[in-house]
Amino acid sequence: MTYYAIIVAGGSGNRFGSTIPKQFLPLAGEPVLMHTIRRFTGANASVVLVLPQSQINYWHDLCRQYDFTTPLKIVAGGDTRFHSVKNALEAINTSPGDIIAIHDGVRPLVPQSIIKNAYTEAALHGNAIPAIPVTDTIRETLGNGQSKALDRSHLMAVQTPQVFDAKMLKDAYNVNFNPTFTDDASVVEHTGHTIHLIQGDTRNIKITNPGDIEIAEILLKQSGRTR
Repeated sequence: MTYYAIIVAGGSGNRFGSTIPKQFLPLAGEPVLMHTIRRFTGANASVVLVLPQSQINYWHDLCRQYDFTTPLKIVAGGDTRFHSVKNALEAINTSPGDIIAIHDGVRPLVPQSIIKNAYTEAALHGNAIPAIPVTDTIRETLGNGQSKALDRSHLMAVQTPQVFDAKMLKDAYNVNFNPTFTDDASVVEHTGHTIHLIQGDTRNIKITNPGDIEIAEILLKQSGRTR
């Protein structure tokens, strides 16, 4: 059994007012993406990094600058996240029983305990999707200025890595893109499979806005890890 990790990094720096894509922004002395990759190599996963074609040379420059020599395969992304994942899946030669995780490149703080548990649970159930309970009040907009409250006790916020049996995942991605595919679990669910949720972690934040970098710095210091 081989563990793979497809790390999808196609973000921009627009929300940060930066010309640097957010996966390359500095976090505790090195780019965000390097922290993310190290979490998976620390869990003995073979990493496939998906980047926009236009960012691949810049990534190589960063690796030389930071002396980052972790072995991985680089794949050019597609027009959407769905197509980027599909490109990565086509670049992996898997065997029966292999497990594939798909992770956001800008979630650099995912605990290795979550990664390892997700691989284990996916081997048992076919997939494992980390999620945490929604704590905010959620309202659904109905149009015409109207909205209604939703019962948050039935709602979960989904995280990554989303982890799957390799054959299940590859078979699921052998379909045409659909706008309802908001994540990998929705693609797999579309083929009729039941999604198996596991406990996520509030520390597994996604770097989206400028304040998230500050929060990530604090969490890294609290955990005693800066690299």
